[in-house]
Amino acid sequence: MTIWSQVEHTFPARSKGSYLVTREIEQAISNEIKQYRVGMCNLFLQHTSASLCLNENVCEEVRSDLTMALDHMAPETLRYQHTDEGPDDMPGHVKSAVMGVSLDIPIRNGRLALGTWQGIYLCEHRTYQHRRRVIITMQGDKK
Repeated sequence: MTIWSQVEHTFPARSKGSYLVTREIEQAISNEIKQYRVGMCNLFLQHTSASLCLNENVCEEVRSDLTMALDHMAPETLRYQHTDEGPDDMPGHVKSAVMGVSLDIPIRNGRLALGTWQGIYLCEHRTYQHRRRVIITMQGDKK
């Protein structure tokens, strides 16, 4: 029998950086995901200046290097036309567009089927702290 579940999770306010949030996501869905034998989990970030990605989950330097590379790719010093919300806003939109705001992760036996070295990142592209909301939708076959 196919079932569906949906959970909304709000991340605490964070400033610019790449944050490993796998455990936060797992805790947010801990009650619901247990009932799935096989399925898919979609994470949808409801924002346009932050993003989600899967990346290396052990070495902290990966997170700071990712932030540095994204800053190099979309620097605040370009002559953007959209500047109403500050110099970090439009670069945040560019980074979000390139990185994406959605992830699909398989569910296997009541758990996210991430690879050994994979973790879920929340990438905050704005300088000042922002709270970010993610909608987590799961669907699949019941155990």
